[in-house]
Amino acid sequence: MEAGEEPLLLAELKPGRPHQFDWKSSCETWSVAFSPDGSWFAWSQGHCIVKLIPWPLEEQFIPKGFEAKSRSRKNDTKGRGSPKEKTLDCGQIVWGLAFSPWPSPPSRKLWARHHPQVPDVSCLILATGLNDGQIKIWEVQTGLLLLNLSGHQDVVRDLSFTPSGSLILVSASRDKTLRIWDLNKHGKQIQVLSGHLQWVYCCSISPDCSMLCSAAGEKSVFLWSMRSYTLIRKLEGHQSSVVSCDFSPDSALLVTASYDTNVIMWDPYTGERLRSLHHTQLNPPMDDSDVHISSLRSVCFSPEGLYLATVADDRLLRIWALELKTPIAFAPMTNGLCCTFFPHGGVIATGTRDGHVQFWTAPRVLSSLKHLCRKALRSFLTTYQVLALPIPKKMKEFLTYRTF
Repeated sequence: MEAGEEPLLLAELKPGRPHQFDWKSSCETWSVAFSPDGSWFAWSQGHCIVKLIPWPLEEQFIPKGFEAKSRSRKNDTKGRGSPKEKTLDCGQIVWGLAFSPWPSPPSRKLWARHHPQVPDVSCLILATGLNDGQIKIWEVQTGLLLLNLSGHQDVVRDLSFTPSGSLILVSASRDKTLRIWDLNKHGKQIQVLSGHLQWVYCCSISPDCSMLCSAAGEKSVFLWSMRSYTLIRKLEGHQSSVVSCDFSPDSALLVTASYDTNVIMWDPYTGERLRSLHHTQLNPPMDDSDVHISSLRSVCFSPEGLYLATVADDRLLRIWALELKTPIAFAPMTNGLCCTFFPHGGVIATGTRDGHVQFWTAPRVLSSLKHLCRKALRSFLTTYQVLALPIPKKMKEFLTYRTF
């Protein structure tokens, strides 16, 4: 889609009805994820099942005229044997999903040494957070179960790998803790982060691997150091439970979404609140019966860092441009729970309470040279380092996202 156009529904996947289960029980899609290289899609489809689906989708799922630009990859893989869809039976309700980045060569060698029974492919792995507090680690190419991580005392709600490829995994749980695991050391638990007073809903690691954000059923958001595993600061500003968070691709911005119907954009380095995005209903009710109908469920950044997507209880997927205070596009969706962008842009995936996954067109734009330079600089400069540069004030404001 071009900027300003409404998102179009590209495809919708629905789980087959399992006769042995009460259909309405535990059928939610709490989590969806793309692998960092965009070659796999993971779908928690309810009833303890995760589907691993090669991307792009098969032709029968995509309407004519919407073939993905990356579809040419499919022709490249045919000679080597195309990857096949896999079904992972996790034995428990699946709440959280996370793909690892492609491991660096040293990590691959360590992994092969510890797991000689696993073929030495590129070793892309998927972590699944379960209802009983367990975390299961799967090898994507083969569908083999590699590790079972025990430690949490309640539901593992969210998972996040460090983007560096070091195979460090962070888990967030209803037991009010976050735990840090090293998959290069047989999944050893290396740290427990305590301090939240409510269930931890979400965890997100900054792309530069320096910070960890965690959101619980509280009005404040915790920001942790990924180097020392200590609390850096609490971000105060929401009026109700914060349920979702995400860093921008350059780590310079943090967004948090709350039941208070607002997304707040923060500078994670200074703790400053840069702006709020309020979710107003398109058709407000005549009475106060639906006070929380615009409660947020999920927020995520686009891969180039120019857009946000949000899912709310008012049955709308919204797309926001970074520098505008109102959405640039809406799409109708019922019972939405989660959203994520395809890592190469152009598609948003959403999951619902019915166990469905929907794929929507997302804005495709060429980033301006200004934004590309800002993104490159902010990938290794903190806000304080930018402010210390001998450059004009307006340039500092632009580089620190203060031009809204």
